[in-house]
Amino acid sequence: MRVFVTGATGFIGSAIVRELITAGHKVLGLARSEAAAASLAAAGADVHRGSLEDLETLRSGAAAAEGVIHTAFIHDFSKFKDNCETDRHAVEALGSALVGSDRPLIVTSGTGLLTPGRLAIEENAAASGSTSIPRVASEEAAASEAARGVRVSVVRLPPSVHGDGDHGFVPLLIGFAREKGISAYVGSGLNRWPAVHRLDAAHLYRLVLEKGAAGARYHGVADEGVPFRDIAGMIGRRQNVPVVSKTPEEAAGHFGWFAHFAALDNPASSQRTRELLGWRPRQPALIPDLDRARYFET
Repeated sequence: MRVFVTGATGFIGSAIVRELITAGHKVLGLARSEAAAASLAAAGADVHRGSLEDLETLRSGAAAAEGVIHTAFIHDFSKFKDNCETDRHAVEALGSALVGSDRPLIVTSGTGLLTPGRLAIEENAAASGSTSIPRVASEEAAASEAARGVRVSVVRLPPSVHGDGDHGFVPLLIGFAREKGISAYVGSGLNRWPAVHRLDAAHLYRLVLEKGAAGARYHGVADEGVPFRDIAGMIGRRQNVPVVSKTPEEAAGHFGWFAHFAALDNPASSQRTRELLGWRPRQPALIPDLDRARYFET
């Protein structure tokens, strides 16, 4: 299958590109820079120049493919709502090239959109609409495209997608510990984060491409819920700094905009995903993966 991949040089997207090529698929990767284009070419993928904001390049990339995997997202939290709307328009543009065909479109979302404090399953809808939770825009767009006859499915990823090259939430926590001299958690620290290794996530995307059902939601979750205190504890041990509880009020000052995520209780199941697709995570779990010097190299 010839697959158009957005975010193809990103932390997750680059692993998906390798997974697809190893399995015999051909990849057309979106690249917005010369460096990204060179990286894709070196990986054995064809290059499609463009960006998320250039909707026509998204349409033409999707039109030239037999399937689309959309992982790109603009990770600028100072413009988070705007970036979520950009993603909505990107999903709509990709879908517009696939209407009336049986070519799959896989949209990326997150388990953090679901009701906190209870085990989230694939059938659960987002806790609220995009007016309250901007990131829901991607799932709203996926539903709209499904209503137009696009064979669209959603992969929800957990707050921590970990592994070599991680530049997400866990490295951010390591940075806080370095800067503040403590590794902090909120309250009891028993709030839970689901997690998955990037290579296991990449394998899931391929399975959804090959075997996924139209309108289905899948959970890329290996660890159902790691207590945040355990994550903070590992960071503290590796950084040789104290591990400290913060009240919610203190956490706002310590973590800033990240305080919401530090307190997030988001246990999530992938049982249905595993049953339907035969997906079996094989890579290290979050805590063993964190217990390596490489995660703490500057």
